[in-house]
Amino acid sequence: MIKTTDKIELMNGAQIFLECLKKEGIKEIFGYPGGVIIPIYEALYHDKSIKHYLVRHEQAAIHAAEGFARVTGKPGVALVTSGPGATNAITGIANAYYDGYPIVVFTGQVGLNQIGNDAFQEADIVGITRSCCKHNYLVKTVKDLPRVIKEAFHIATTGKPGPVVVDLPKDILTARIAFEYPETVKLPGYNPNYFGHPRQISKALELLCEAERPVIIAGGGVVASDACKELTELAERLNIPVTNTLMGMGAYPATHEKSLGMLGMHGNFWANHAVCNCDVLFAIGTRFNDRITGCLKRFAKDAQVIHIDIDPCSISKNVSVDIPIVGDAKNVLTAMIEEFNNKNYEINKDVKQAWFEQIDEWKKKRTLPSVQSEKLNPHTVIEKMYEFLKDKDAIIATEVGQHQMWTAQTFKFTEPRRFITSGGLGTMGFGFPAAMGAAVAKPEKLIFDIAGDGSIQMNIQELATCVQYNLPVIVAIINNGYLGMVRQWQEKLFNKHYSETKISGPDFVKVAEAYGAAGFRVTKEEEIIPVLEQAIACKKPVFIDFVVEEFEMVYPWVLAGNPLNKILLSNDSPIN
Repeated sequence: MIKTTDKIELMNGAQIFLECLKKEGIKEIFGYPGGVIIPIYEALYHDKSIKHYLVRHEQAAIHAAEGFARVTGKPGVALVTSGPGATNAITGIANAYYDGYPIVVFTGQVGLNQIGNDAFQEADIVGITRSCCKHNYLVKTVKDLPRVIKEAFHIATTGKPGPVVVDLPKDILTARIAFEYPETVKLPGYNPNYFGHPRQISKALELLCEAERPVIIAGGGVVASDACKELTELAERLNIPVTNTLMGMGAYPATHEKSLGMLGMHGNFWANHAVCNCDVLFAIGTRFNDRITGCLKRFAKDAQVIHIDIDPCSISKNVSVDIPIVGDAKNVLTAMIEEFNNKNYEINKDVKQAWFEQIDEWKKKRTLPSVQSEKLNPHTVIEKMYEFLKDKDAIIATEVGQHQMWTAQTFKFTEPRRFITSGGLGTMGFGFPAAMGAAVAKPEKLIFDIAGDGSIQMNIQELATCVQYNLPVIVAIINNGYLGMVRQWQEKLFNKHYSETKISGPDFVKVAEAYGAAGFRVTKEEEIIPVLEQAIACKKPVFIDFVVEEFEMVYPWVLAGNPLNKILLSNDSPIN
């Protein structure tokens, strides 16, 4: 008898890379080719099952992957080459890290035998990203590649989501082995806790029911865990008002009567005062960063604090917590609702009614107009955009600056994953490529990026990407001729010394047309709605240049280092 053996098909590392992505359900990636990752692009040439979007700058690839992740809750994927390709990705990686969104970034690397020899386009990306990603890998053998990729997606999407970097030496991409993808992940040192301790949950419920002046802070962790429905139900059962962080927009319906809107440096007057005067503060999925706390010593100083977070390192890091609950927000809130229903907790509705009446008094304190001008007012532009878009289920992205805060203050998001903005890192140039990623993920939705004339120029080249792939992102440029937020600080705190904040820009209409997009300019209030209608009707990428008043300010405003209840509502003195 003649023995026969089955022929084992060998794949190179580049082919294995694509097969791993397919096993993870990845259908789109954002990238930019380079020398050491050519084998991957050769594999992409022959395998059309994964759609590659060619960006015009590596930073944009990372932001686009994050935009994809923000609107889907699924991991976004980016691919860049070695050296400057990898270093150009750092800002995007750090942005996703601080805001807690799952992306997996693959970087090219020189051959293993060249690492450490200052080879052409070599950069120690593992060392560089160590402090700004959730985890990173340098793949040292092609046999490890499937396991590493499996682990990378697992780490990025579990626990507190975040970016994972996988560095791919070029010889790994050409080495050949039989492909086998692991079915499970074994990481003994990584075991996120998803369920809160029952005793802590009971203590939290007892405290919340006894509270006379409770407040809930909903952070980005509520959105990340898809706990918005549970948050709304629990707030309703316990009769507690809810304020949100910038990352928590849409976690609780902003149109709900118990919504306080956003708190913090540019948050609502009444939200800040409610937090400062509450007796129980219930924080869910927030890091308590300085933009929402102001002076830490005076933040909710008379309150007992309950804090739910899946990341134990975030609890009592900035604000001392009385009842810590480590776990996934959705699971913990579900457990709280079940216990509340089963054990017949009682709340004093009359006492809480007095609390809501006090909040209504604070709501009478409103931002005052700061600049009288014949020019188009940026508030008017954004308010009319909101009225026009509020029933159209649009996704809104922003860059960073004054326009970002005006948008956060004006738009009343009733659902999660409708607002895309840079929080922790405050990255100018984020919004446009992030909106591009959202357009790839949600082609059926209207996608708007509200931008400043400074920030849009940081990744303006991505208009070419949008045109190439027919991604109909509409960019509303709030064009005041300044780096507005920095100018605002210079006006108030540096005697109007506008040092290097007056910024010139191109003719944005001509720029759009040069790229093959549509361009419009708006200088009058009556033009706003007609132009928005025309922009949507174009069904292609659009720039709208809104020429607005230069010296408008963002209010309310808590100056850095002040307590949250020391609030500027105009150019006059703070109101306490």
